[in-house]
Amino acid sequence: MIEEQREKIQDFYERHRRMPSYAEMMKLTGYKSKNAVHKLVAKLVDLGIVAQDEQGRLIPTRGMDEVPLLGLVEAGIPTSVDAEVGETLDINAYLVEDRSRSYVLEVKGDSMIDEGIREGDLVVARKGGEPREGDIVIAEVDGGWTMKYLRKKNGKSYLEPANKNYKPIYPKYDLKIAAIVKGVIRKY
Repeated sequence: MIEEQREKIQDFYERHRRMPSYAEMMKLTGYKSKNAVHKLVAKLVDLGIVAQDEQGRLIPTRGMDEVPLLGLVEAGIPTSVDAEVGETLDINAYLVEDRSRSYVLEVKGDSMIDEGIREGDLVVARKGGEPREGDIVIAEVDGGWTMKYLRKKNGKSYLEPANKNYKPIYPKYDLKIAAIVKGVIRKY
């Protein structure tokens, strides 16, 4: 019962990007009184699913952005796997480790297709840090922007695509690494 109510509140939060009021929770849950909603909120707070501010309004906890992590799925030969509910995964925290230095870019082109990065995908990039050879980087090369592997040859950096139809890019004047790609997001 509590899980069903949590799902309704979470669905509301995802749709509206805010927590429901007590009156809205009455409609969501089908409860007839604010007292019943108050008891539900107390249970949800005790479980750490939601919190309350100084005025008693609901505020989301970290758990509102989490989804169940059920285990592994075989991408090779089918095997039996038992689902183990209990752990959750906060997708935002998984994809973006350092929000203040991160941003998302939409991919245009197919020069990184052999790395599995397709046109229309989103890449999570983090500014700063020291890029290593082999990292996928967002770089400004001779005044233009691109995403490629960072490579070095004879002490000089260049950019290499992940598509044999494209040639490596050797800077004529300038190569600046703006960010390191940390993840790829694709919706089907």
